[in-house]
Amino acid sequence: MKKHVFFSFILLCSSVHLLAQQSELSENKKQLLATIAKHEKEMIRISDSIWTYAETAFGEHQSAQLLADYAEKNGFSMQRNVAEMPTAFIASYGSGKPIIAVLGEYDALPGLSQKAVPGRDVRVENAPGHGCGHNLFGTGSLGAAIAIKELIAKGKIKGTVRFYGTPAEESGGGKSYMARAGLFNDVDVSFDWHPDADIKASMQSSQAEVDLMIHFKGKSSHAAADPWNGRSASDAAELAANGINFYREHIKPSARLHYIIDESGNVPNVVAEKASLWLWVRDSKRTGVVEMEKRVRDIIKGAALMAGVDYTIELQAGSYEVLVIEAGAKAMQKNLELIGPIVYSKEEIEFANSIQKNYGLEPLGINGKINPLEQQRADPDGGSTDVGDVSWIVPEVGLLVTTAPAKSPWHSWVVVACGGMSIGHKGMMFASKALSFTMLDMFENEKLREEVRAEFLKKKGNEVYTPMIPDTAPPLR
Repeated sequence: MKKHVFFSFILLCSSVHLLAQQSELSENKKQLLATIAKHEKEMIRISDSIWTYAETAFGEHQSAQLLADYAEKNGFSMQRNVAEMPTAFIASYGSGKPIIAVLGEYDALPGLSQKAVPGRDVRVENAPGHGCGHNLFGTGSLGAAIAIKELIAKGKIKGTVRFYGTPAEESGGGKSYMARAGLFNDVDVSFDWHPDADIKASMQSSQAEVDLMIHFKGKSSHAAADPWNGRSASDAAELAANGINFYREHIKPSARLHYIIDESGNVPNVVAEKASLWLWVRDSKRTGVVEMEKRVRDIIKGAALMAGVDYTIELQAGSYEVLVIEAGAKAMQKNLELIGPIVYSKEEIEFANSIQKNYGLEPLGINGKINPLEQQRADPDGGSTDVGDVSWIVPEVGLLVTTAPAKSPWHSWVVVACGGMSIGHKGMMFASKALSFTMLDMFENEKLREEVRAEFLKKKGNEVYTPMIPDTAPPLR
């Protein structure tokens, strides 16, 4: 009985807030809500399809086509296969300035296949899964773009809205290749959002990073009969790893070094001719990454000398830290408070508690409240994103929205499970509303755009964006 009264009270509060909200909304924002509501069923269908496809970096062919086709069906002009990537596209509507963009991702993570249930239950053995919620990310962003497009089509606002379909955020950096191609250069303001365990206007940066693959090449021989004739590439990989681990003591608290030995011979009785070590170097600032990378390259050279082997270092990807624009975050915060919290059903709260218990976490439920605007910290939490590259070209406004239970471990089956059911769907629809509201503010308020631009130029300073990716074409699949 008490639980029933509690949930009735929550729903009553939500209804009261909704009535107050509606009275505060402009006619254009009411129209945004109406458009998003009209597309809700299709957005959930698209998100669930992408969740099922679970395609990894540079291989998101079905996912990209589904989003691009829906954008085209809704009147957007299309540029497909941009920046030499078949799974990258730009959907545009309108003409002239301002040009307001929103980013969408849709790549999954290897090995995280999971059913939409609150316990570990693999859907397809060894298959990928959306452990970062990108099935929601791309779809929610497109929903916001469609809502803005409808206002432009009706003559309510002027300018251009763009949806950028961006592949390979988890590995490879699709946005970095798009940035290198100059595809963001004429944008006035860009938006993104990300699934999370909280609702926040994003005030925290990310870690800059560089992704290196180190290849060692030695000489094979019989490991028992004549090992003295061999030169072990595997030894070099282990020595390099040891050197990196000793270096950990001397890096800043904001930095991270992590690796796997990707290849190391085939059988114990053959001195390994080839070995590879895959390394990521991260820090809160790109300058810190550059400094660490120099030291790491010396360590690798030393390991090769000790083992008597040759080596090459292959740059695979890299990204800048996100340049945070407080003026944009404040505008987003106002709209979050205008929209109000996400309200969950009894069943959704029970799902959240159950999934936390099954993962070994305290059952804290799920947090749909609007968090206050944070102060930016000097050093962000761990994690990197190619959104950082975009943020050094154009002012970037970010958003986090609850799509999984409180304290959820990201890049885990927990996030996959929630992304395929109503908890994820509610977060996605909220994101569409918050993004479209703040995008509308940028269309309607020239003073706000100027404030955002001035802060961007001040924080960017004299930095000239230089992509931290190979000079070659993207590594397609």
